[in-house]
Amino acid sequence: MKPARSGRALLALAAAAIFCCLAVATWVAWPMPPDVSDPGPVPSLALLDRNGLPLRTTRAPDGSRGGWIALADIDADVLRAFLAVEDERFYDHAGIDLRAVARATRDNLRARRIVSGASTITMQTARLLRHIPRTFPGKLQQALWALRLERHLDKGKILEAYLNRLPLGQGTIGIAAAADLYFDASAAELSLGQAAMLAALAHAPSRDNPMVAPSRAAARRDRVLEHLAHLGYANQLDIQRAAQEPLITRSRGSRFLAPHFTTRVLLWAEAEDADLQGSWRTSLDLDLQIALEAEVRHTVDMLRDRQVAHSAAVVLDNTSGEILAWVGSPDFWADTAGQVDMVVSRRQPGSALKPFLYGLAFDRGYTPASVLPDIPRTYATPTGPYQPRNYDRRFHGPVRVREALASSYNVPAVELTERLGVGSLLTVLQRFGLASLDRAAEHYGLGLALGNGDVTLLELANAYRALANAGRWSPYRWRPIEGAARPALPEERRVISEFAAAGVLDILADPVARIPGFGFAPQFDFPFPVAVKTGTSRRFTDNWAVGVTSRFTIAVWAGNFSGRPMAGVSGVSGAGPLLQRAVLLAARRYAPGSLQTPAEAGLRPAVVCRLSGQAAKPGCPEIVEWFAPGTESGHLCDWHEADRVVLPPEYAEWLDLDRGQFWASASEGDLPASSDGAEFRIISPQDGDIYSQPPGVEARYATIALRAVGGTSDRVRWWVDGAEIDAPRWQLRPGQHTIRAQAGNGDWDQVTITIN
Repeated sequence: MKPARSGRALLALAAAAIFCCLAVATWVAWPMPPDVSDPGPVPSLALLDRNGLPLRTTRAPDGSRGGWIALADIDADVLRAFLAVEDERFYDHAGIDLRAVARATRDNLRARRIVSGASTITMQTARLLRHIPRTFPGKLQQALWALRLERHLDKGKILEAYLNRLPLGQGTIGIAAAADLYFDASAAELSLGQAAMLAALAHAPSRDNPMVAPSRAAARRDRVLEHLAHLGYANQLDIQRAAQEPLITRSRGSRFLAPHFTTRVLLWAEAEDADLQGSWRTSLDLDLQIALEAEVRHTVDMLRDRQVAHSAAVVLDNTSGEILAWVGSPDFWADTAGQVDMVVSRRQPGSALKPFLYGLAFDRGYTPASVLPDIPRTYATPTGPYQPRNYDRRFHGPVRVREALASSYNVPAVELTERLGVGSLLTVLQRFGLASLDRAAEHYGLGLALGNGDVTLLELANAYRALANAGRWSPYRWRPIEGAARPALPEERRVISEFAAAGVLDILADPVARIPGFGFAPQFDFPFPVAVKTGTSRRFTDNWAVGVTSRFTIAVWAGNFSGRPMAGVSGVSGAGPLLQRAVLLAARRYAPGSLQTPAEAGLRPAVVCRLSGQAAKPGCPEIVEWFAPGTESGHLCDWHEADRVVLPPEYAEWLDLDRGQFWASASEGDLPASSDGAEFRIISPQDGDIYSQPPGVEARYATIALRAVGGTSDRVRWWVDGAEIDAPRWQLRPGQHTIRAQAGNGDWDQVTITIN
């Protein structure tokens, strides 16, 4: 019985196979649907700004045929390039290339993953015509439809349908639209290099797009040219010339607006497989965009002699996260480098990451009055000893957190990172949306506090926006939100407390706390509250500056796409002026408002010692600081003893190295106790110094420190223009002034300064 059963089973299988073959043959021979051979309409997509002004149209808006071009009118180089790259045996198979299938199967089995495909141009055309998914069952459908296409259409019709329906990036469908977008040319008149560029886009139109990734697009184009030479479709001289052609070429009259922004919008839309047709209103403000583009170009013009060739800027609405302006380079159309978009390119932000470190610290019990050591220190790391240094190459002794952050001192930031942990800092940075920091904490080490990890300008701007939103992060968006004053934003998450966010912004908006590190910086003088932070990467290759108002956040960058160092440019002098102009530009269209005050955020004021940060007692120089409830210091200052200042032992070595750097004297004219014998002299101010009263700063903050060293007594008396004063700082008054200091043993020194 078993042989009989086996025979019946084989007969059944044979019958089933014959039936399937007949069914397939019948289906293949069945007449084609009319829409397959009919080109049909190619819809247009228009991108508009937030007010309905046109930015860009991705396809021809002329109606039914939308840019369809006959095969006979397509440049021969285009045909050769696509056949060479996508299906060099197109005219030799019947829709399925069995040799390609065998090769792909072998390669994929060897690699144990998909590394090679076997889709023919006919199969790809079938997928485009019938919207077949990219799955294994979809591949079977493609193969069947390819057989049917080959049965009813000649090779020319199939190739024509393929070239006119193929997506080639940036919303373009077909070579006519792509040739117009990238080269401002007809598909009937393209060069060899342009033909190779279009063929290079067929495989990955978003990833290898010359408007998104110029270097990757150039490499892909060169591979196409090499294959053309290998097949004998072009000689070596023509290949070399083609490789020197620009990736994109457009006349000035045909250029679209906000090119980096619209390019990125279309890339996002393609990644989401959106239906690219109709009119889309974006969040961009075209008037602000055009004005900001001019400021970016002006910045490069002003800094060109200091080896700065490029700049970028982005503006976000704080409430909604809407992108209001986006400038990725000074001139998108200038050359190949113009398509580099620094709004989304990764670079090291330097000190621009420090505010997030201090926000984390505030939630771990630190306060703006906490004192951190700015002294020489060596840290043991897996890569060897690490000795951080400040930008000014000095150490400042005990510094309060407010001064450490506002003056952007490196040494206290590294010490704080050591205490809190690099892993904790990396986690909070990632929660602030800095997803580009995708390596392990050990990769960055303590240098993470100083911005040694790459981030994008857009990520950074949105992270600072979270500070303006009381420590709540949410994604940025390119489409406007209708209606509510503060819409319910998707994916919103709390990163740090409202107390911590308010404390960080209060420090960044404090011009007085910034003076020890930067002096008076007119670049950050605004007629309304703005929290400002700058950053400069190692070797001076990147300048960053971020400004936060109540209404909007602006981040700017200056440097060189190539990574070439700038000449003597810091975040204040490089990106700073651009930030100031950008903030004032945005404020003309969007009322900046007032940043939340510490009191409004629930912080409480308390009087502390300016030196120790502890609760002030009689004899301490006093300053008012803000504290989250329960974090106020209940410990009276123990650094001041009678007429002497006694620092903790950890500062002893630093103090002996250079007592003159201890500018933050703790009480009326006192200096810390130390060995005597040096010549008595005034070190601040210096004879002949000229000062200017800073505009916009309250008079009580426009002061200079009075410091003297040497002599045989720690008690110093001070006179200004013959009148004795009893404070370690003197308020500026216009004119020429004589300042005299006298030590307890009678030694004295005198300087003359001028106040403009």
